[in-house]
Amino acid sequence: MATPGRPSPLAERLRGAWQQRGALALALWPLSLLYGVLTALRRALYRTGLLRSERLPVPVIVVGNVIAGGAGKTPVTLAVVRHLQARGWRPGVISRGYGRATADCREVLPASSAAEVGDEPLLIARASGAPVFVARRRAQAGRALLAAHPATNILVCDDGLQHLALARDLEVCVFNDEGAGNGWLLPAGPLREPWPRAVDLVLHAGSSPGGVAPQFALLRELAAHAVNASGQHLPLEQLRGEPLHALAAIARPHDFFAMLHARGLQPESEEALPDHYDFSSWQRPPDKRLRLICTEKDAVKLWPTHPDALAVPLAVRIPPAFFDALDARLASLSSSGH
Repeated sequence: MATPGRPSPLAERLRGAWQQRGALALALWPLSLLYGVLTALRRALYRTGLLRSERLPVPVIVVGNVIAGGAGKTPVTLAVVRHLQARGWRPGVISRGYGRATADCREVLPASSAAEVGDEPLLIARASGAPVFVARRRAQAGRALLAAHPATNILVCDDGLQHLALARDLEVCVFNDEGAGNGWLLPAGPLREPWPRAVDLVLHAGSSPGGVAPQFALLRELAAHAVNASGQHLPLEQLRGEPLHALAAIARPHDFFAMLHARGLQPESEEALPDHYDFSSWQRPPDKRLRLICTEKDAVKLWPTHPDALAVPLAVRIPPAFFDALDARLASLSSSGH
């Protein structure tokens, strides 16, 4: 039986199976064929107009992935938003707000809680200063954002590559270092839809996943500092040798722990929790010597009850050529009258 609050052994085994076409993947392959038929049917309904995509009055960039689990979309979304701001755009961000307890369309404010709006939208709003709205239907979030912030002239959708109800002008597909895995659809492989497929730009942390879209290498590493609840920075080197309890409620928690080790930290204990875990029933370790250290995404949920926790930002290095290509595509949209 899985320990409450921890990823199940079955989920861990499945993730491992997705990297090769072994016995477990082969056993699940017939189900992946059914999944593929349903995915193709849904796309056909949108392509033929039986289901309609809603187009918003400003350009829409979707940052997403085609694999299940974490690919680093949110840090890329933040990097794109900051680039647009530096270029003079006035971007807004829309998201579904995974993990929130609410179901309505609402604005993400700095004082919002992760339970109300989701951990990733809250992180984006606080880190970028851009207006952020969440709704199950991203077009509804976009309309509400544009009504509340009419100066916004471009929207970035955090996740939503498969959310075909929202028309988009530019798609950025992000891969982690596992790439497309064994190349099979769920549940026999990690793919939410067949790959390669048409997108505008690809960012990949590992080797190239293939396809014809321009591809750019993405480097993910932890920043050299931690941040406390007051926003103050603390160099990680000052934490070397301190008793730490590391925790991560992200899709690939062990990536965070490995990055801590790469920065020279050796936590006394590490706790992997399910992605978007809300921490409402979480109990900190009884050893009061241990200082909590976590991801930024977890910190927005931990700080209200554990303000002593330290968050280590994830820094992504994206080559300038990616942003050049992004700017070129946006320029072509402007020239075409969008």
